[in-house]
Amino acid sequence: MQCERLIGLIKSWYRNVQDETMAPARMVMFIEQHAERCDVCFHDPDLKGEIAKITEMILPESKIPKAARKEQDEEHVKEDVAEDKSTEEEESDDTVEEEEEYSDFDEEDDEL
Repeated sequence: MQCERLIGLIKSWYRNVQDETMAPARMVMFIEQHAERCDVCFHDPDLKGEIAKITEMILPESKIPKAARKEQDEEHVKEDVAEDKSTEEEESDDTVEEEEEYSDFDEEDDEL
């Protein structure tokens, strides 16, 4: 974030949010309005991503716009699928090892 004025405003607004004298959604709205009108913010390539992070931290899940929630859900689904695949691979490895252990017991029982 390159705009010193916006940084100061965000700190001030965040204190108000913590004191419950400002709604989190209003804070996000003020940030977005400042970013639209400020020349420094307009030329900051990272600002949109930083505003998105602040919005995620400040707004409760139910207050995030539906379009943004859908994007987040899609990202989480992709992460969950990747995690499930790695978990399944680990579980299949464990199953093979267990089967080998049990097959040893079966052979011992046959000998008795």
